[in-house]
Amino acid sequence: MKDPLVSRHPLALYGQLVAALIAGVFTTLTASPFYLWWLAPVAIALVYTGLYRLTPFQAALKGWLYGVGLFASGTSWVYVSIHDYGYTGVPLAVFLTALFVAVLALFFAATLWLYRRFFTPRLAFLSFAGIWVLGEVLRTYLFTGFPWLLLGSSHVDSPLAGFAPVGGVYLLSLLVALSGTLLAELALYRRVWAVAPLAAIWLVPLALPGQWTHRADAEPTRVALLQGNLSQLTKWTAEGQREAANTYARLTRQVEDDVDLILWPETALPMAEGDARAVLSRVQANLAPDTALMTGIVQRNEAGQYFNSVVGVGDVKGSYQKEHLVPFGEYLPLESVLRGTIDFFDLPMSTFASGASEQAPMRAAGTALGNAICYEIIYPQLVAERARHSDALITVSNDTWFGGSIGPHQHLQMARLRARENGRYVLRATSNGITAIINPQGKVEARAPQFETASLTGEFYAMEGLTPFTRLGSWPAWLLAGALVIPGLVRRRRAPAGPDSSRR
Repeated sequence: MKDPLVSRHPLALYGQLVAALIAGVFTTLTASPFYLWWLAPVAIALVYTGLYRLTPFQAALKGWLYGVGLFASGTSWVYVSIHDYGYTGVPLAVFLTALFVAVLALFFAATLWLYRRFFTPRLAFLSFAGIWVLGEVLRTYLFTGFPWLLLGSSHVDSPLAGFAPVGGVYLLSLLVALSGTLLAELALYRRVWAVAPLAAIWLVPLALPGQWTHRADAEPTRVALLQGNLSQLTKWTAEGQREAANTYARLTRQVEDDVDLILWPETALPMAEGDARAVLSRVQANLAPDTALMTGIVQRNEAGQYFNSVVGVGDVKGSYQKEHLVPFGEYLPLESVLRGTIDFFDLPMSTFASGASEQAPMRAAGTALGNAICYEIIYPQLVAERARHSDALITVSNDTWFGGSIGPHQHLQMARLRARENGRYVLRATSNGITAIINPQGKVEARAPQFETASLTGEFYAMEGLTPFTRLGSWPAWLLAGALVIPGLVRRRRAPAGPDSSRR
């Protein structure tokens, strides 16, 4: 039986390539602020259908175009960062953004090339889902990694969200990919048997526990998250430093006395900790005796290294130095070659050093708090390690770099998924939005308006217990993805695939 969507005519190849491009855009629409999560299986079905009518090179091209559609639509905020805040002209900013998109799309090109080159059409609905997730794992870690817009990230709001505390975002990605391949088998190839596993994937979460962790204390902790809404362009000037100090000192004075914890965002004071101590001491003098204040700040050690950090005053113990840095924003790869070539490679504070991989949680207001500064919140394994030893999670961020793009909405959505995965409250303080208090089910309990100076006051609870994901991490989902690709590899050795794509 021939594939109902493709034939050997050259126009069929063009149709598949256009479908891949559309599928990439569909995947962006599954994420915040669009929330069309149900499009994700459709996107996978578009990529999966007809692959065995393509050569490995054509399959790679199809994968690359999917990646172009995804990243051109989903990470358009890169242009804002480069042009608006990276002091780069329009032509160069467009070129660098296009280069960023084209390079990241190679991950999908490699995934589909490997799939078409080494896998048989038999049990393709399993092996395709497995290799898709292994491709996501590769994108998470290779060349420091970029796990933005993983397939499962948008499903914090879907019926599949119940699987998040079981296996994390990679299990969600695997189930979404499997749903897409089963959907194609059912709708396009009339494989009625696909109904049973498809129904199981979407119905099983109804039987899973709604909450894997529980409150450690009967009384909540009162928290105030401050959002200064200061200009990124003048932030590191002398005027910007004075404005930041005055703004956060004023917002802190206005916080009610019954608040236990005050949280300022990433580099709230744009100066080194030594220079900021006078400001922090004046602020502390006006705090209630039992109030803790934590802030993102730049630390400098005796060797002259700078760290993107979180420190505290008042009822605070410990500090945190950011472990996973942002390439080009916080450190410059190939620095000896790139430094000084264009303004974008000379951003302020782009020479940070990495903090240690194992750091104890900070303690504030009697609660153990795991840290994830800005970009770190998108790394599920890293956050799970922090949650393992913490009662709640905090993430301070400077999302000013995103401007008015969809970036802050995507960033918040990934923070929500980290909360659901680990059964912990996430307190998110940002420079200009989106500042929010997220409960252990991944729901936003309170949020501040974006692009406004604001103080968000609310409550959170210290949580006890570990979800299966917090305890085991992503390994079970990775191993399951690996297991799904094995039948395809083994069968190919026994009987190499021919051109007839009907042998499934």
